[in-house]
Amino acid sequence: MTTDLPLAPLVIDRGSSEPMHVQIAAWLRAAISRGDLLPGRRLPGERDLAGILGVSRMTLRQALAELETSGELVRVAGRAGGAFIAEPRVEVDLTRLSGLTDQVRRAGRRAGARVLTARRLVPAAGVAASLGLAARAQAYEVVRVRSANGVPLALECSWFPARLFPGLTDHSLSGSMYGVLRSRYGRPPVSADEHLSPTLADLDSAAALGVEVGTPLMLVERTARDADGVAVEHARDLFRPDRVSFLVRRTPDAPTTLRALT
Repeated sequence: MTTDLPLAPLVIDRGSSEPMHVQIAAWLRAAISRGDLLPGRRLPGERDLAGILGVSRMTLRQALAELETSGELVRVAGRAGGAFIAEPRVEVDLTRLSGLTDQVRRAGRRAGARVLTARRLVPAAGVAASLGLAARAQAYEVVRVRSANGVPLALECSWFPARLFPGLTDHSLSGSMYGVLRSRYGRPPVSADEHLSPTLADLDSAAALGVEVGTPLMLVERTARDADGVAVEHARDLFRPDRVSFLVRRTPDAPTTLRALT
């Protein structure tokens, strides 16, 4: 096999019970893991790569679709498009309450936040209950698209009690919201309850995240509290699973102390 890509040759076992597209996907996945194919690298066109491998374009497309579904490959339409090696997923540590901005930066990426909505209003009953708000009490609603190196990761919709954070929307909201709560108001969240559930992208979330309607997303619903146990944020965040992975650190329960019997 001759190609300008720095890859080990692939010998397809046509007698194997493993389908050819699975063998091709495994070959490309191994090259990505070894670092032979770096993020942003464009693969040869489908016709050329299928010819190099001696398979049909349909078989190749199945292999590429498998890698795209797993988030290892990005396919871009258009004359300047093609199949590109994806950036590794950003690991979001749910054990930490440092905010997505810090977690993206720790992954060595450029964190971004595009504000879609920033307004003061009376929130829906469920949000008000989570924040412990009295009837007709107001909150700030902040909706942002979060990104890493310009690629959308999540659609965040957060509410903050207006009485605790007067003038919140007067501050820059394109960075860390938790940083604003800490530096401007002295009330950063220190604990949170989070619930995860799978969902599908609707028209609005699909447009914001650059995916198709019906694309699987992960919903993270969070209520965060300050050091006094007061709810300071309620949020509903929609994450792209092809761009984000979640980490939860677990420790064993404290061991039971046993008294020796004599």
